Amino acid sequence: MVLLVPFDGSALSKAALTRAMEFAGYRDEDVTALSVIPNDAAYAREQGWVDDPEEFDVEAIADRMREQAESVAPTASFRYEVPEDVSSMGSTTTDITRTIREVAHEEGASIVFIGSENAGRVSTPVCSVGSPVSEDPQYDVHIVRHS
Repeated sequence: MVLLVPFDGSALSKAALTRAMEFAGYRDEDVTALSVIPNDAAYAREQGWVDDPEEFDVEAIADRMREQAESVAPTASFRYEVPEDVSSMGSTTTDITRTIREVAHEEGASIVFIGSENAGRVSTPVCSVGSPVSEDPQYDVHIVRHS
């Protein structure tokens, strides 16, 4: 089994990764940090991953995410995925959520650690992956609200 941590480089995702590493010691489980990087320069700019749309490069962003994850949790595995755009009606958040859930199943995650400021405060926040990821009964979810 694996503890899975969606990781976007934010303070809360770093806190979630730290908590997962602490928890892994009690459960004797591995930790995987997962960066989901949509093939979307505007989204990357919104996230602060790139300053200029011409600089958008998924591989370069993945390398930075890996470095950041390793600085927090040197022994964790790192994985990145580029979500498929399966529907023109779906949002980027929907694509990211679907990808996290797919990887959780592939990795056999026992717990998904999510860093989210608004999970639990609103029944279904529009911009959060926390609620849809937490709906899957195949794994537990640990929500980190403070970094």
